[in-house]
Amino acid sequence: MSADTFRCGAVALIGRPNVGKSTLLNALVGQKLSITSRKPQTTRHSLRGVLTTETAQFVIVDTPGFQTRHRGALNRVMNRSVRGTLEAVDIAALVVEAGRFGAQDRALLKLTPKGLPLALIVNKIDLTEPAALLPFLQKASQEAKFVEVIPVSARRRKGIEELLRVIESRLPEQEAIHPKHDLTDRSERFLAAELIREKLFRFLGEELPYSAAVEIEKFEEQGALRRIHACVLVGKEGHKAIVIGSGGATLKKIATAARLDMEKLFGDKVYLEVWVKVRGGWTEDEAAVRRLGYG
Repeated sequence: MSADTFRCGAVALIGRPNVGKSTLLNALVGQKLSITSRKPQTTRHSLRGVLTTETAQFVIVDTPGFQTRHRGALNRVMNRSVRGTLEAVDIAALVVEAGRFGAQDRALLKLTPKGLPLALIVNKIDLTEPAALLPFLQKASQEAKFVEVIPVSARRRKGIEELLRVIESRLPEQEAIHPKHDLTDRSERFLAAELIREKLFRFLGEELPYSAAVEIEKFEEQGALRRIHACVLVGKEGHKAIVIGSGGATLKKIATAARLDMEKLFGDKVYLEVWVKVRGGWTEDEAAVRRLGYG
């Protein structure tokens, strides 16, 4: 690659739920953009992170974990999002967990369009015995015609530079499509909703109903202050009580933690109000799913 060559293009991170795609996106762009949790299916939207270096601009798409078990409207829309993303990128990267390569991972191989370069990213190597890693890498590399197999630990930022080198070599030569300092093409309104949703996962864990979603009802910028009104949507009255907690304590913790992360990301003060509403059956209704911004 000549010194004056600049490359720009998109890479899709695909994988089954909970393999660490969102943590990997955050590690690649050097900023927390995509929400993370230990609960599968945290990511519901395709989120584009942007990293610009002296020689390239990377548009990194974090896709929802491809779901083969649940068939509701929300999962259908998310799966279509994965397929659509693969039609619009320059390289795909299948993210798997070190030591695990199963039927769900192979299902994703079949989705990749013919001719699209496909890399294999083996994540969570820090949680694998070194003696077991090399045999796994050798076996996994035979699952498809991967352009490269890259072992990484997104959580510890190991292997990130090598991964960027591999991706950059596959991007087309062209000028940047985003301003140099952009981190994402998503709005602050979207990021605010995602940060609240992340705190729902953090504070509720397994108690969090799958139907929980966040809707931003008001987002106003007043000088150095952002005034945000948000609503947590749940499917049942019983779920509403779980989110609010005794005396409103759980909802207060969720809102405070989300507000602090927003202030860190936006660089300004945030006034945040959060309340909870019941909206039953929305995950089974494609129109309702789309009204909430999915797909």
